[in-house]
Amino acid sequence: MVTTGLTHHTYPLSKLLYLSSTLALPHALTIFNQIPNPTIFLYNTLISSVLSSTNRKCETHLAFSLYERVLWDKTIRPNSHTYPSLFKACGSHLHGLALHAHVLKFLGLAYDDFVQTSLLNFYAKYGKLGVARRLFDQIRNPDLATWNSMLSAYGSGVTSEEEDTSVSMEALCLFTEMQKNPLVKPNEVTLVALVSACANLGALCQGIWAHVYVLKYNIKLNYYVGTALIDMYSKCGCLDLAYQVFDELPERDILCYNAMIGGFGIHGYGHKALQLFEKMKFQRLAPDDVTFVVTMCACSHVGLVDEGYKVFESINEDYGKEPKLEHFGCLIDLLGRAGRVQEAEEKLKGMPMKPNAILWRSLLGAARVHGNLQVGEIALKHLLELEPETSGNYVLLSNMYASINRWEDVKRVRKLMKDHGINKMPGSSLVEVNGAMHQFLIGDKTHPWSKRIYSKLAEVGKRLQQYGHKPRTKEVLFDIDEEEKEDALTYHSERLAIAFALVASDSTAPIRIIKNLRVCSDCHESTKLISMIYGRDIIVRDRIRFHHFKNGTCSCRDYW
Repeated sequence: MVTTGLTHHTYPLSKLLYLSSTLALPHALTIFNQIPNPTIFLYNTLISSVLSSTNRKCETHLAFSLYERVLWDKTIRPNSHTYPSLFKACGSHLHGLALHAHVLKFLGLAYDDFVQTSLLNFYAKYGKLGVARRLFDQIRNPDLATWNSMLSAYGSGVTSEEEDTSVSMEALCLFTEMQKNPLVKPNEVTLVALVSACANLGALCQGIWAHVYVLKYNIKLNYYVGTALIDMYSKCGCLDLAYQVFDELPERDILCYNAMIGGFGIHGYGHKALQLFEKMKFQRLAPDDVTFVVTMCACSHVGLVDEGYKVFESINEDYGKEPKLEHFGCLIDLLGRAGRVQEAEEKLKGMPMKPNAILWRSLLGAARVHGNLQVGEIALKHLLELEPETSGNYVLLSNMYASINRWEDVKRVRKLMKDHGINKMPGSSLVEVNGAMHQFLIGDKTHPWSKRIYSKLAEVGKRLQQYGHKPRTKEVLFDIDEEEKEDALTYHSERLAIAFALVASDSTAPIRIIKNLRVCSDCHESTKLISMIYGRDIIVRDRIRFHHFKNGTCSCRDYW
């Protein structure tokens, strides 16, 4: 190139810089520094090449250093190809905001869709989904990559449990819009985002449609699509279909095993989860951090304390790793759920790292279930220091006081919440009927079928009484008379969802409900009876696990 004079031409130089940067970055920089007046095209090539390197942390500084040289060079200006790579490399929200300001300064409002998509991805990465959606809506003819960016943003940008449902709904609505464009056809990335949204919502019909689409158009069932389908079927209560997908995968990686072990866990099949864990090791796949978490959780859901403890100890003994915070969290939950609250507290205090709020909340939850008020008060004290604005912490302790009729203490906790401006997250339940999702809040009367729902609730209440059901009024956290407490329990969100399903769905179809909070013991008992009285399978996914109600029994065997 030197002897033929090609080093004076931008295009061959850009190819040389790209190749050199992939093989030996210092050599590429040496070449670049010999170029008398590098064009913005050469700067863009080198910045992009540098950021595609495996050593991202080090190369990010170099890329922004090159960008700084562009800003100092009065003979060139950044263009639309300068910014997309830099947005991907932004290490903080503030850096990205500064870069966005540069886009407006140097490109004005006339930048292309490529830059717009990069901005969209950046804001989604930092949980600014509203900004990301506005940027998406400004693109006149989004291509498949842009649609996928927004759909994936909805899948990964959730910042709280409260947002989870609404964001997943947005993803399904966006996909419906995408289908109206005949020029854009879904690919693997699209379907993973869609299936993930279906998993969050428990939207089985839409999830099945996505699976059929994969089969119909011969889309490769790779690790990512397979894992998403396993997770979706598990979270929609169809464990058999989840295992069928897992079993039919031509190859399985650690992600597939993690999804299937996790599926067995949340459905209460701890022994099957352990068998699959052993099978995975037999296949010479090394467990990762997530594997240990889902396996220990599976043990926790069914009280396999010794087995779960062995999994915890194997992290260090068999694999030479140090247990992480999340592994200690599983151990605390395992012990606490089994009633070994004192031992759980000792393990928490003896950890080599500082416990976070999740661990203290797990201990508080165990103390509440097993009535250990002393440990509960200690746990809440730490939680108020770590998360003074999280309503669930106050509610757990308030529940403990209410269960033993300490109403003054309940009022004190409620006053603390009020003083901090904290509101309790309302319970909500989703139920799928004829392919449509219906959401209910406690005491909800906004549904178009509200009159028929409440009429059915009254009928259900009478039938429950005939079968000897006595409402567990200790679940009501107000100092009111027993009759009022019974009414309050009747209008819990899952009761409304069940009543609607009994009215609106086929009498042979399973009723599938997703609840955002832990199901209360009274609703748990009444749902067992309803499944027997009306001959319906009722599948409830609460914040913790699945409950399969059939013929008056629950799959959790009252251990949850």
